[in-house]
Amino acid sequence: MSAETDSPSRDELEARVAAGDPFAIFAEWLALAEKSEPNDPNAMSLATCGANGLPDVRMVLLKEFDEAGFVFYTNTQSQKGDELAENMQAAGVLHWKSLRRQVRFRGPVELVSEAEADAYFSSRPRDSRIGAWASQQSRPLESRFALEKAVARNAARFAIGEVPRPDHWTGYRIRPVYIEFWMDKPFRLHDRHVFRRPAPEGGWTTERLYP
Repeated sequence: MSAETDSPSRDELEARVAAGDPFAIFAEWLALAEKSEPNDPNAMSLATCGANGLPDVRMVLLKEFDEAGFVFYTNTQSQKGDELAENMQAAGVLHWKSLRRQVRFRGPVELVSEAEADAYFSSRPRDSRIGAWASQQSRPLESRFALEKAVARNAARFAIGEVPRPDHWTGYRIRPVYIEFWMDKPFRLHDRHVFRRPAPEGGWTTERLYP
């Protein structure tokens, strides 16, 4: 069965929008993408903006989501970490070409708890945990060999026992005040359903937008 056949009809989507639970819709769409996307259905464009006002965007992996928001993990000393330290707001978009759909969201950002960060870090492959220690993310690298040496040095350092989470590595949660569900339609007459709220703790209002 194709993803399009599996997917909810426009009327079904409108009924779910009317029910007022954007995270339930997102869960259904992500589940469909996991069946149809060839790579990384949780790949997300993440936009941040530091104190200078210049936007920056890059691809990250969405690792968790629930009614509290959308979570990704990174080095806090990276470019995005620096920008978030100056401006704790962000926007994300997941685009699934196989489904001809996308979801956009934006809102304030908060750090996940230490326990959440520890739990996710410990679930990563051992080599990825060592890499988090070896990489000085976003900073100049004189050669690939220098990175390989850093990996080897940290592999030897943690040769026995668990690899702990570095203090400079954690998760961020985007707490959305805006979520948009976009569906491709013929002749560029796309469906756009939007959820809005004034603050992350508030209730949602919904509306349709012109394509």
